Amino acid sequence: MNEVKEALRNIEQNYRLFLQQQFTFIAALQRTRENAHDMIRPVASVGQVQSYMDHHCNNSTDRRILNMFLNICNDLSKLCHKLETVHSGNNVTNGILERCKLLLSHSNDLSTIRAKYPHDVVNHLSCDEAKNHYGGVVSLIPIVLDCMKEWVTHTEKLPRHVLYNTSGGSAISEKRARQDAPARAAISQTPPSVHPEAQTSTSNKDGVQAQGSMHVRKKNLNDTENHSGKLKGPWKPPGRHA
Repeated sequence: MNEVKEALRNIEQNYRLFLQQQFTFIAALQRTRENAHDMIRPVASVGQVQSYMDHHCNNSTDRRILNMFLNICNDLSKLCHKLETVHSGNNVTNGILERCKLLLSHSNDLSTIRAKYPHDVVNHLSCDEAKNHYGGVVSLIPIVLDCMKEWVTHTEKLPRHVLYNTSGGSAISEKRARQDAPARAAISQTPPSVHPEAQTSTSNKDGVQAQGSMHVRKKNLNDTENHSGKLKGPWKPPGRHA
């Protein structure tokens, strides 16, 4: 997720530089449209801008700014595919990504989309330019950026185990690891098994010790009995005893 945020910040930084040159961008579109004799229809797709740059661009300034726009669109498209590898997807996030991919498609018609507040890209155009020519194409990047920020916001609210591991693991392996944890804990708590021979040796040793203890107790008891039975009375002189 950190890699996604970093990539998004880099694209936003490039877009801020592009935004400072919006008038240069509009002028380049105007000149290339004139060269293409295509002054009636609006600039309504990324593919149309690509065609103007490839076939109808006559100076380096126009080529540079048109290429800058196309590079940002390309970076956004790559980021869309990266987002699919980071998150397995739910209805909300999948819907956001699908919209981004549709907007960035080279053949998608952008003529009806408009970036709204707080974006003011449309406000920098004349009424005719905004309505009939460039309102859609200047709105594309800010709308897609907003969608991707929304994707990040929704994804960060999801449980951590739902996210894919960007290094190649998946949510499934993480879930399996959690399921196996109790079994591993039970195994770790089981007392170590003793080898049968060791058990036999231990039993024999205990038996010998018990027998020895019984022998000692029996001997002590006999000694006590002998001592008490053979104990002589007080000494008397020889002769008749009364």
